Amino acid sequence: MTYPPTRTVEVFEDVAGVRVPDPYRWLEEETPEVRRWQRRQAELAASVIHDGQDRETVRALIEAYDSGSRPALPRYAAGRWFRAAGSLVVVADEPYGPGRPVIDLAGFGSERNPAFLSWLAPAPDGRVLALGVCTDGSEHNTIRLVEVASGRVLDGAPEQVLHSAWAGGVSWLPDSSGFYFFALTGSPQEFRQEVFLHRHGRTTVEPVPVGEGSREYTLVQMSPGSRWAVASHRVGSPIPVAVRDLSEPGAAWRPFVTACRGTIAGHVVGDHYVAVTDVGAPRGRVVAIPLDAADPDDPAGWTELVPEGDTVLRSLTPVGEHLYLSEFDQTFARVRIIDRSGAITGEVPLPGRGALAAPFFALTALAVGTPADDFVFAFSTLTSSWGVYRHRPGDTGIETLSAPAVTLDAELEAGQAVAPDGVAVPYHVVRPSGSDPTRPAPTLISAYGAANVPLLPQYQPDLAAFVAAGGVLVQAYLRGGGEFGRDWYLAAHREKRHVRDGDLVAVAEHLIAEGVTTADRLALTGGSDGGLMCGVAVTTRPDLWRAVLPREPLLDLIGGTRDPYLDFVIRKAWADPDDPAEVRRLLRLSPYQLVSPGVFPAVYIQAGATDPRCRPWHARKFAARMQAAQQGDAPILLHVFDNAGHGAATAHDVAVAQDTEWLAFLVKTLGLPVGLSRPRTT
Repeated sequence: MTYPPTRTVEVFEDVAGVRVPDPYRWLEEETPEVRRWQRRQAELAASVIHDGQDRETVRALIEAYDSGSRPALPRYAAGRWFRAAGSLVVVADEPYGPGRPVIDLAGFGSERNPAFLSWLAPAPDGRVLALGVCTDGSEHNTIRLVEVASGRVLDGAPEQVLHSAWAGGVSWLPDSSGFYFFALTGSPQEFRQEVFLHRHGRTTVEPVPVGEGSREYTLVQMSPGSRWAVASHRVGSPIPVAVRDLSEPGAAWRPFVTACRGTIAGHVVGDHYVAVTDVGAPRGRVVAIPLDAADPDDPAGWTELVPEGDTVLRSLTPVGEHLYLSEFDQTFARVRIIDRSGAITGEVPLPGRGALAAPFFALTALAVGTPADDFVFAFSTLTSSWGVYRHRPGDTGIETLSAPAVTLDAELEAGQAVAPDGVAVPYHVVRPSGSDPTRPAPTLISAYGAANVPLLPQYQPDLAAFVAAGGVLVQAYLRGGGEFGRDWYLAAHREKRHVRDGDLVAVAEHLIAEGVTTADRLALTGGSDGGLMCGVAVTTRPDLWRAVLPREPLLDLIGGTRDPYLDFVIRKAWADPDDPAEVRRLLRLSPYQLVSPGVFPAVYIQAGATDPRCRPWHARKFAARMQAAQQGDAPILLHVFDNAGHGAATAHDVAVAQDTEWLAFLVKTLGLPVGLSRPRTT
């Protein structure tokens, strides 16, 4: 394999007195030289991957299973439903009624930079629609205000840039006179954010007391008919950090729950904050905290509505006078209905054993807008694509609003491996129907295990296409994720981050020992923090894999300390970069620094040129170092896609191109018998 020439530099990074060589530092810059090098790497990757196989056949497979992609749920206000329909935003009397177009998003973009809808939020009175529009795949979006009756774009929208949709976009005031939003105060690279209030055409900083120097995300919550506003703080484990009495003109925000290290994620219900919390209950319980409590930090003053049980409580959704309680039962979704006293009044009969659609982070799930009188939800399984359903309190059944588009011709199994410390690590196996389970098969492990984020047993088009191409999918639930409660998350957090890597190796070795696959037929993939997991796996246990595919990866933790956004993430989830001992521990977890000469499996690294979280230089530097260190014959390939970010705002055509090349690499490396295995229509 002849790679594009890559020079090295005599550069060292000094972090808390720990001196670390950084020979590919120059690849962090966005210079013409770097862009030429990046383009040549992409050309090499495409030529190697597609050599000898039909690219269009693979693309057709991706497109067939992409038809089951997760839909964006409609938003309710003033008796009507607002939703995206292609490039249009539509308003209708029913969640998926024919309705009428409000605006065409194409007017906000161009052919080269099409507009992407990051979020939408109708005002409570339904007269104005706020939209978050991104045009470069980066997730950075700006607010547009549209008059619903006329479709006219209104002047005077805030000029601030929102870093992402993680804080829900905008939170309208109950009287529709304005809204709160969380946005950047300067450039995205500086990563400084504040809560703003936009009202009567004027935008001001809202002085929410979140703690000196905090870079965490904040979402303001309100409830129709309530006098309270609550500021929820922290993206992965939110707490109601401040409260404001809107009935008192000029009343200031006051601190609310400030000393909690756990999660308190809920909604304003009357004069209480009703929330799922893991304080005193690792699997979660439901509590009500008086919004006028003298000492809200003291759990003794909270009222327990639903005690901890065998399932993992995850979130609450207001529906009329009810709350729908989402839970995980051995990773599978369950939804019970409670009244305001906490009494269980029913359970939603879900259409199978799978997952409800949910935002990536718990904070984002709190941005519900105006509660509807019905529970509208999206649901899928590992073998059937997303459908949208409605449940009305008191009903014994559910109504199908949008049926699943495809069903994967596959079988689902459950298994578990034993980690080095004796803990059972569960996984699911999705196997093509009719395949012989006694013969080792080309297998792909997909995992994450970080940030208290649950990996759900849900439909993913790219993974479904892999199974349709003849592969066996293993979805592993590693510690560090949120699938089994707070203890599961903390077991691989900060100084215990290495536990996740041990869990992954345990799953891989177990699959080989059980004859599910062999090391020369086993691949691994993961994105973002899961991309870091891939980097650790390929550098520390290259013997376990035939192929490793990091996507949108974080790969240089030491260099990340110079990036304000990643410095925030690293301090929260990994270590204190001001402590030399902690920096040395980071070195043992950072894939770029772990690379040394050896024989490696095939590697395909995929990244986005406009990714604001795991910037493309992580992928560039790691690929360069791996290419120089490779002493075997397997290729080390890199493709940084233009107009692609971290995934949440990447345009559909670009995402299909990414998935096509990703799958083609697996088809070629694992020898999959890809033929056009069409999904069954449901």
